[in-house]
Amino acid sequence: MYPAREKPIFDNRYDAGRQLAARLGEYKEPALSLSKGGSVVVLAIPNGGVPVGMEVALALEADFDLVIARKIPLPLNTEAGFGAVADDGTVILNDEMVRRAGLTQQQIDSQVHQVRLEIRRRRLLYRQDRPPVLVGGKTVIITDDGLASGYTMLATVKSMRSRKPREIIVAVPVSSASALEEVGKVADKVVTVAVGSLPRFAVADFYRNWHDLGDDEVFRALEDWRQRRVKPNSKTPRNK
Repeated sequence: MYPAREKPIFDNRYDAGRQLAARLGEYKEPALSLSKGGSVVVLAIPNGGVPVGMEVALALEADFDLVIARKIPLPLNTEAGFGAVADDGTVILNDEMVRRAGLTQQQIDSQVHQVRLEIRRRRLLYRQDRPPVLVGGKTVIITDDGLASGYTMLATVKSMRSRKPREIIVAVPVSSASALEEVGKVADKVVTVAVGSLPRFAVADFYRNWHDLGDDEVFRALEDWRQRRVKPNSKTPRNK
């Protein structure tokens, strides 16, 4: 017998971003500027977090950028991870997973090195010669398409603290209960549309249409955000 699965509640990542944005109205740029004297930056973790973050940034009329972080895959099982690395080199390890997998320090260092190389590749590819958006003194909303273990988000939040934002809000369409608890310890606030209630948790189960995003789709989403920000009344293309 197959384990029970969650009922999908999002059409795709763009729909998830729009549903998530509806819960973030208090952070809409003009309102925040008047009430709290600050501004908002939405930072998306690529690749899956980019469509989500784009929709949130558009709805909040906020600035939008990427923050690159990656899970550290197990040596013989790339689908599973034992921690994460952020783009400033911050490393968070899942000590329980490290012990369970019997990883040596050499194996850990090798996997971390490979992830850092991939982060560097993505940073050069996506950012090219553009400097990262300034976040000092601002409200930072970090988005992804969901939290499973939460370690990628933990590394991202820890990294972002060094850039001195006014506050860090983690906003995701869906999260496991355990990740929600752990991320809630390091973020100023966590906003989510749904929390997994079944023993088996998979972010993909909450989406009717799910696929791994390639670099081309990330570029299209970034260009779409630029075009729609200039023309705020334009609509998302039908295939989204």
